[in-house]
Amino acid sequence: MNWIPLRVIASPVSIVLLVMSVLTLVRGHNEPGGGFIGGLLAASGFLVHALAFGPARGRRLLTVPPPVLLGLGILTVTVSGLFGLLQGQAFLTGQWWFEVPGLGKLSSVLIFDLGVYIVVCAAALQLLLWLLDAPSVDSDKEGEPS
Repeated sequence: MNWIPLRVIASPVSIVLLVMSVLTLVRGHNEPGGGFIGGLLAASGFLVHALAFGPARGRRLLTVPPPVLLGLGILTVTVSGLFGLLQGQAFLTGQWWFEVPGLGKLSSVLIFDLGVYIVVCAAALQLLLWLLDAPSVDSDKEGEPS
C-alpha cells in the first residue's frame, strides 16, 4: 500500500501498540489481560508497519521468522510448567519467587504468560503476513478480457 498518511503514522502507532502490548503482558499475570491480549497487540503493531511498507519489510522488521517464534513460545510455556514439577507439585502449578518493584511478584505464571504472548503474536503474524502476501482477487482478473 502506497498511502502516504499511513506511512507517516505507521512507526509511531506501531511503537505505541508494542509498548501497550508489553504493559498488558506485565499487568496481566496478576490481573485480567496478559499474554493473549498482549500478543494480539504486538502482532497489530507489526501489522500496521507491514501494511504501510509492505509484507517483505514487515518480515525484515521481525528478524526472527514467526515459525521459530512459535517454537520458542511453546518451549517457554513448557519450561514454566516444569517449575511446579521441580517442587514436587503438578505440572503448571504456579510458583512465586520474589517481589520486583513495579512488576509485582516474579513467578512461573509470568513466564507462562510470556510464552502465550510469543505464541499468539507469532501465530497472528504468520497468518496476517500470509494474507498480505496472497494475491488479491482483483489482480487475478486483470489479465482476463472483458
